[in-house]
Amino acid sequence: MCEVEWNRESRYAEWREPFLGEPDMGAESKSAALERVIERIDARLQPGAFDGETEVLDPELKKAFVGPGCPWESSARHAANIHAIFRYVHPLRGFDQMERKTAHDFDQELLILFDAYVHGGIDRRAFLDKAAKFAVGGVTAAMLLEQLSPKFLEAQVVNPQDSRIVAEYKEYESPKGYGKMRGYLVRPAKVTGKLPGILVVHENRGLNPHIEDVTRRLALENFIAFAPDALFPLGGYPGNEDKARELFAQLDQAKTREDFIAAAAVLKSQPQATGRIGAVGFCYGGGMVNFLAAQLGNDLAAGVPFYGSSPALEDVPKIKAPLMIQSAENDPRINASWPAFEEALKAANIKYERYLYPGTQHGFHNDTTPRYDEAAAKLAWQRTLAFFNKNVRS
Repeated sequence: MCEVEWNRESRYAEWREPFLGEPDMGAESKSAALERVIERIDARLQPGAFDGETEVLDPELKKAFVGPGCPWESSARHAANIHAIFRYVHPLRGFDQMERKTAHDFDQELLILFDAYVHGGIDRRAFLDKAAKFAVGGVTAAMLLEQLSPKFLEAQVVNPQDSRIVAEYKEYESPKGYGKMRGYLVRPAKVTGKLPGILVVHENRGLNPHIEDVTRRLALENFIAFAPDALFPLGGYPGNEDKARELFAQLDQAKTREDFIAAAAVLKSQPQATGRIGAVGFCYGGGMVNFLAAQLGNDLAAGVPFYGSSPALEDVPKIKAPLMIQSAENDPRINASWPAFEEALKAANIKYERYLYPGTQHGFHNDTTPRYDEAAAKLAWQRTLAFFNKNVRS
C-alpha cells in the first residue's frame, strides 16, 4: 500500500475533514460523512477517470492524494470505486476496519427486498422506506444499503495488470443489434496453441469491475474469455451501480440479444481460438446464456447459467449444448420457473445437470456483496471449470 497523506493545500482538503473527529466516531456518522464525500467527488468525475495513466478530469482532485507509489490504476477504474479509493489509498480512521457482512447478518426478508431493488422491482427510495424496519441499534436504512452493495476492489482476485494475462477492450460490429459494441477480451499471456473461448455475460448493470475480474479468472484457467458490455451503446458501464440499473432499463432487449449473438461469433473467430466456445452468465447473464443456448445451436459447446431466468419454453428444443444450471436455494423469483423449464429439457432430451446450493441467496457467486457464499461459490466454480474443460476444451 502506498504511503499517502491528505494534502491540506488542495481545495478538496475539506472533504477529508468529516473523518478527522474522535477515534470512536460512530459508524452512522462515518457512513453519512462518506456519503457526502462520494457525492462531491462523483459530481466531478466521469467514467474512466482513473483509467490507464489516470488523467483525472479535475487535476485538483489528484492533488488531494499525495504520496509515492499510489496504485491509481488498480484502485479504481471508475468513479463508482471512490469508496474503495478511500479504503485502499487512504484508510480512514476506523472506517476501513468495519467488519464485512455476510448474508447471515441480514434478515431474509431484507435480502429479498434488496433483490427486488437490484432487479428494478423497486427504486432506491422504496428500498430505504421498506428497509427502515430492519434498521435498529443505530443502523440506518442507508447504512444497510451500503453494507449490501458491491465492494469491487476488496473482492478483486486478478489484478488487471497481472503479467499472466493479456487484456484489451475490443470493439465489434453487431449489425442486427446496436451496430457498434465493445467487450473485454482476455487471454493467457503465454499461449502455446489455440484455446477454447468462454463468453462471459454480466448481470443487469453492464460490464462492471466484478465481471471483468471473473473474465480474467477464466483467462488464468487457459481460456480466451470475452465479456461484452450491453451498456456500450448508452455510453458503457457508468461506474455507478444505480446509474447502471437505470441505463439498463433503457436498452432495447431485442437489439441487446443480437449483440450477444454477435459477440459469440467474434469470440469463436479469434485467431488464437479453437472455434469451440462456452458461455457463463450471472443473473441477467444466466438468462442470456439460456437464450444463447437456444439460438446458437451447435455453435455453443456448453452453457453454465448462474441463477438465470428460463428461456422461452418453445425454444428449448433448439438447445444443442449441454447445460449446467447453478441455482440458489433462497431465490423464489428465479426458481419459480424451474419446474416448467426442467420438464421442457427432459421432453427435448437435452443434456443438463442442475445444482441447488443449500442456504444460498441469488447472487451467491458474486464475491463483492454479502450475498456471497464462499463454500458454495468455490464449489460451483470448480464444477463450472470442469464442465467447460470436458465439453469445450475437448
